[in-house]
Amino acid sequence: MHLLDTTFLECPYCGEQIEIVVDCSIEEQEYIEDCSVCCRPIVIAAVTFDGEIKSIEARSEDQ
Repeated sequence: MHLLDTTFLECPYCGEQIEIVVDCSIEEQEYIEDCSVCCRPIVIAAVTFDGEIKSIEARSEDQ
């Protein structure tokens, strides 16, 4: 079982693909991470199960 997994998301502000790391030891999480391209805050919601990412969503802070 991997505790950390990487995935790519599209920034809701600039549209660029960014790589993020998700802690798969936490089943449901929501956190803010700045876009590595435009530096705006992205709200990331992730659901994991058995060490794998099951769903992930990225949205702007004002949604």
